[in-house]
This record gives sequence, C-alpha cells and structure tokens, in this order.
Amino acid sequence: MEIKCKNCYQVFKGHYCNNCGQSAETHKINSHFLWHDIQHGLLHFDKGILYSLKELFTRPGHSIREFIEGKRVKHFKPISLVVLLATFYGFLYHYFHIHYFVKEPNEPIDYVNVNEWIATHFSWVTIATIPLYTIGTYTVFRNQGYNFVEFFVLNTFKASQRLFVQILTFPGLLYLNNTNHLQQFTYITYMLGIVLIFWTNIQFFNKMSKTKAFFLSILSHIIFLICITIVLTIILLIMGKFPNS
Repeated sequence: MEIKCKNCYQVFKGHYCNNCGQSAETHKINSHFLWHDIQHGLLHFDKGILYSLKELFTRPGHSIREFIEGKRVKHFKPISLVVLLATFYGFLYHYFHIHYFVKEPNEPIDYVNVNEWIATHFSWVTIATIPLYTIGTYTVFRNQGYNFVEFFVLNTFKASQRLFVQILTFPGLLYLNNTNHLQQFTYITYMLGIVLIFWTNIQFFNKMSKTKAFFLSILSHIIFLICITIVLTIILLIMGKFPNS
C-alpha cells in the first residue's frame, strides 16, 4: 500500500519514507506520547541509562571494552551520560550551596566565586578533566591496542561512575556542609572514585595481569595529577587571582 509522507509528501511503500526517513506511523500527541518520548528519547530509561549504570557498577571494565568493540545497542551514549549526571550534580551543588573551599586569611583566590563558577559550569569542568585522565591512561596503556579516542571513551564512562557515586553520597555531603568534617568526607568519596578507576582498569585491560594493571593504574593517576596541577597553575598564573565580581 502506498503512503503519502506527512513530512515531505513523498509517496512511498513500507515503514519509512525513502526520501526523508519519516516513519509511516505517527501517534497522536498526548500524555502517552510525551511519556514515551521522555523514556525513549530524552533518557532512554528502558535500556539506556539504567543499563549503563548497572553495568558500570557490576562489570565496568568488561562492559566498556565490549562497548568500544561494538556492543553498543543497550548503552546510553557516554558523553550524554556524563553530561546528564554532571548537570544534575551541578544543580544539587548550586541549589544547596555546597562549599568545598574555605577561604584562608590573606588568600588571593576568591573561593566564593570559585564555588559558584564550579557549580554553574560543573558539566564543563567534568568534561575538561576527561582528556587529562586520558593522557595518563594512554601514556601507560598505549601498547594495549586502543587509540586515544577509545581511551577517552573509557575515561568518560569512568567519570560517570564517579559522578553517580557523588550523587548517591550527596546527602552526606549536604549534612556535613559548612562543617570541619566536609573535607574528610570529600577525601572518602575521592578514594571511592580511585577504587572504581582501578577496578575498571583491571577488568578492562584483561590481557595483562591484575597486578600489572593495578600498578600501571597508579602511574596513570599520578600522570593525571601532574597534568591537572600544570593546568591549574597555568590558569592561576594567567588570572593572577579570581575576580570578586
């Protein structure tokens, strides 16, 4: 049966227009349509974000390796996932006025502005750290057969892991906000992130011994810390200090 496309008016047969790709079936826009669009388009909850998060906390390295090798249908896109989680965490950070930094006397940096800037640009800050993690990973694991972009995907998924941990532990962060115990709590979540990084790497690089993968992961993280220190130093040298307004 011939069908007239509602989008470009091309006459075609089958399920999709051969001119513009419009589906032959269009549904009435109602509450059911809106819920379906939220599920399958925005968050893809049925087999996207929930599946990816489950995999990242049950078999992270194996799952990411399979994604890179082509098993991608069930996964939420890595960049979209990290942006979604970082945006949500940044909203919590900003809305509840979390203060990681404490201003010291005669300190040239305006930490109030630093907090606010991080809160409002949390997605970009998170994404900006991924290439720095990737430099470390690529440097020490480059002989494992993956290119820089594939290592970037690996570290993007690992960023989502850490973000989800931060979201889950946010009630503790909120409870300890503006107390002397906040820094201790952030160190604990940081160490949880390190454990996830090492666990993922050991699974991902399964062609080498777990011991070797573990120590190379330590070296990789040291390179990351050096890179981020250099970047922050350059930023501070350029700015001199953060403005008060």
